[in-house]
Amino acid sequence: MLTKARVTDPWLQTLGLLSVLSGDMSTGSDGVAAAAARCGRKVSHLPVMGERFDVLVHVIDRPTQSTATVVWRDSTLCSYGDQVWHFSRARAAGVCAMSGRAIQPGDAIYKPRPCWPAPLNAGAMILRSVLHEALRV
Repeated sequence: MLTKARVTDPWLQTLGLLSVLSGDMSTGSDGVAAAAARCGRKVSHLPVMGERFDVLVHVIDRPTQSTATVVWRDSTLCSYGDQVWHFSRARAAGVCAMSGRAIQPGDAIYKPRPCWPAPLNAGAMILRSVLHEALRV
């Protein structure tokens, strides 16, 4: 009877899910961890040309010439108060998260710095010119 209580115990479920998100699959609640791993992780719906995209993006700092600290607020999915973005070149076409302008492969952009687990807005991009213009204003 106690084993069944443990599976449905909210605290143990929370600990199991936190273990999965931290990458530690060996910590207790194997059933919860396995279920969470099967469900996968949500990925942010990134902007598409001509589609409404409600996200607030502000540049708050430039620690180096190739990085920027960004505030990302998406009321439907995620919020990052001080996310580090780095300079790169676009590998695929997309839309600038700040201006809504088209991004072509090879354009100079900033994107979230890779980490584990990947941020929900990992595929987002900001045109370099737009980011620089936002800092001048």
